[in-house]
Amino acid sequence: MASKQKIAAVSSLLFGATTWGLVWYPYRLLEQAGVSGGLSSLVTYLIPLLAGWLIFRPSPAALREYRGMLIAIGLTAGWTNLAYVLAILHGEVMRVLLLFYLSPLWTVILARVLLGERPNAYGWLVMGMAFCGALVMLWQPSLGVPLPASIAEWLALSAGMMFAATNVLSRRGCEIPIDLKSLGVWAGVSFLSLLAVLLHPAEAAILRGFPLTGWLMLVGVGVVMFLVTVTVQYGLSHTPANQAIVIFLFELVVAAVSSWFLASETLGPREWLGGALIVAATVFSGRLEGQGEKQ
Repeated sequence: MASKQKIAAVSSLLFGATTWGLVWYPYRLLEQAGVSGGLSSLVTYLIPLLAGWLIFRPSPAALREYRGMLIAIGLTAGWTNLAYVLAILHGEVMRVLLLFYLSPLWTVILARVLLGERPNAYGWLVMGMAFCGALVMLWQPSLGVPLPASIAEWLALSAGMMFAATNVLSRRGCEIPIDLKSLGVWAGVSFLSLLAVLLHPAEAAILRGFPLTGWLMLVGVGVVMFLVTVTVQYGLSHTPANQAIVIFLFELVVAAVSSWFLASETLGPREWLGGALIVAATVFSGRLEGQGEKQ
């Protein structure tokens, strides 16, 4: 991989992780304004879907050629988003995050089966460092063993699995144009979010008479989702899956700092230590690049 392309790919993934570590705040504000998680996901992904369709104008031939992979990416991305949002809203946040961020384990398995990626000793060390950082930040003795104990926690676990699957599938379909994969993600999230909204149609009534500031926030998040999806798909197409999942854990660091700054939540020694481990693993993850070859 050329040096400039490598830097661009890693920067794209870091941009995605940073954005996901911040986007909880507008979603929380929308929830406080009465917009459910499913409804906010539907609107904020329908906006980039419609905009992307008009901008990219995908050809029917290309859609037919990559139909199977696009559907797979869309459904895994859609379930990741919907299950994660529902788990956060209805479960214990720390346990939900802990179960979701078991995703590096699923990535190792899926990358081995679908991509032929097999980390060497250094790769296991870097991923172990990142995973330990996540555990240090999230796990508490009172949480018990990280096994699902409720529907919300099963949703969190499944969201982490589908997150890993989305990343691996995007890497496997690296020949698919980025605009098509982005459209697949937006369509998948919109479709599954719509199903969730249809289960509770009365929730959509909040949008009638919704204030202008609320609509501006929805549109703003939609624009951000457009940008972050395109950049992340570029990064995933040019980065081994095991390296990408390490970089994505940087989201935890951003989320911890942003929650301290925006919501006055505590940022103690465990958060600093765990964050330092994740940052160090992100820096060292560049050595994982050559492990994308089939073995």
